[in-house]
Amino acid sequence: MAYASLRDCVDDLERTGQLRRVEVEVDAHLEAAEIQRRVFRARGPALYFARVKGCRFPMVSNLFGTMDRARFIFRHSLDRVRRLVELRADPGAAWRNPLRYAGVPLTLLRTRPRRVAGGPVFAGQVEVSDLPQLKCWPDDGGAFITLPQVYSEDPDRPGSGHSNLGMYRIQLSGGQYQPNREVGLHYQIQRGIGVHHAATIRRGEILRVNVYVGGPPAMALAAVMPLPEGMSELAFAGALGGRRVRLAEQKGWPLPVHADADFCMLAEVDPDARKPEGPFGDHLGYYSLAHSFPVLRVRRIYHRQGAIWPFTVVGRPPQEDSVFASLIHELTGPLVSSLLPGVHAVHAVDAAGVHPLLLALGSERYLPFEERQEPQELLTQANAILGQGQLSLAKYLFIAAAEDDERLDVRDVSAFLQHVLARVDWRRDLHFQTQTTIDTLDYSGAGLHRGSKLVVAAVGRPRRALPTALPPGLRLPDGFADARVCLPGALAVRAPACTPDAEGMAADLAAFCAALRANDPLCVFPLVVLVDDSEFCSRSLDNFLWVTFSRSNPAADVGGIEAATADKHWGCQGSLVIDARRKPQHAPLLVEDPQISARVDCLLAKGGPLAGIE
Repeated sequence: MAYASLRDCVDDLERTGQLRRVEVEVDAHLEAAEIQRRVFRARGPALYFARVKGCRFPMVSNLFGTMDRARFIFRHSLDRVRRLVELRADPGAAWRNPLRYAGVPLTLLRTRPRRVAGGPVFAGQVEVSDLPQLKCWPDDGGAFITLPQVYSEDPDRPGSGHSNLGMYRIQLSGGQYQPNREVGLHYQIQRGIGVHHAATIRRGEILRVNVYVGGPPAMALAAVMPLPEGMSELAFAGALGGRRVRLAEQKGWPLPVHADADFCMLAEVDPDARKPEGPFGDHLGYYSLAHSFPVLRVRRIYHRQGAIWPFTVVGRPPQEDSVFASLIHELTGPLVSSLLPGVHAVHAVDAAGVHPLLLALGSERYLPFEERQEPQELLTQANAILGQGQLSLAKYLFIAAAEDDERLDVRDVSAFLQHVLARVDWRRDLHFQTQTTIDTLDYSGAGLHRGSKLVVAAVGRPRRALPTALPPGLRLPDGFADARVCLPGALAVRAPACTPDAEGMAADLAAFCAALRANDPLCVFPLVVLVDDSEFCSRSLDNFLWVTFSRSNPAADVGGIEAATADKHWGCQGSLVIDARRKPQHAPLLVEDPQISARVDCLLAKGGPLAGIE
């Protein structure tokens, strides 16, 4: 069914037993987020919080808490959107199989927004302080909107056809913001709104934005879609939602308003002000710290009758946004080969924090008449990947050739890494980019947005068998202990706490590598990771991925045993060593408030008002 509103979706999920009403009063300050995290981990239902402490608006969370529920919400449109994506990747498919694509013209019609005279969103007006003041982690800098849809238009080409709809963080309170007059706008690098903001600065104008909350669920998914620059998220929302997005004009305001949103904030970026935004517990599993970001001057906030405030909680993956990522992968997978010739699949590894680790399956066709012995075309494809939209934020990129193993799957992270580790030649197959940009939320580098990248490309037959147990005679340098196997070929070693030298480098990494030779038993493991807690790191694949790739900056934290540089190319004879210890510049870990946890324990306990949800 085509949901006309968020209420339609909530009612549908309740009818089908996929949503539970929470009638006990719940505090938006930490408590609602704690409940959401518990229920998501338990693969529980969507939650409708009917009574929010100090607020007249109900809240809903976990709408996309499982892939089954996400597919259910879009059950009538997913196949049609897949067909659109297939045709974008291969336009000739419509001629070869016309019956399969017979419904495409109707779907295309729905991609065009429809202008209307008014809409439900204009039923009432509120202040910022009237909205649910959701705070998810104890050290968050204030209350945030966690499912915003921020709408802006290209000032050089006004109109919805050149608009951007993105999920950019909005801080409602705290810090230095003037209550009810200002809110914070945080957007990361490589985001569409940044293009619009840059254009208004160049033109000497003010960037105006609409911040939507709620509405048909297709709008939320559209706001996180990594669409190419210039491609309209509103068009995607219309196709996925099964109905054209309705846009209403608002007198005295240049931007059209989403008529079916639950809330709409009209705001403009203050051209003369930036204020500290954050901290905020983010999807890498750490706080993003307070930094100077644009300030939005709030002009008006509209809401519909019976408005519902949707929210999610981010933190160390997996969380609800992990389901968004999986659904996006299902929909956009066919586009990879058309956007990146020769590349079969790309996977941003959720457990590593998304942008820190990217896996890619490419092709080696440069010299098909010769046995593949070293990466060639893979390196061209790696550069193309790192130049493509949000993929450019990747910190580590592991790329392999599809021809080497037809079973290879980028979604099977353990098998993919083992495939690479069995074939990689550390003397040749490491390709660094230094002094470059990385994800705004990643604090492993030298400063905000500043870090490095590493491409690991491997082809051909296996060079080594990967060990699964510690070898006889294993020795570790003084101060290092408790070596543990994380996956075949990868070893975690407990290292002393990191104390950088005067230049900010960790001397322990160099000392570890200098104390060993390539013929030492340890070097049967092609990859060694220095960590604070090797038992934790080796406990699960997710722990290994998170620790290794979220806590290291390739240029500073990758070393090797018997390393050398030839023609400015760095490599090593023995094991590659990654220093993945916590370092002074790293952001704090996300830790729940024990008093709130105890309170939620009581709510969820047998006989409690929320018993049986998790």
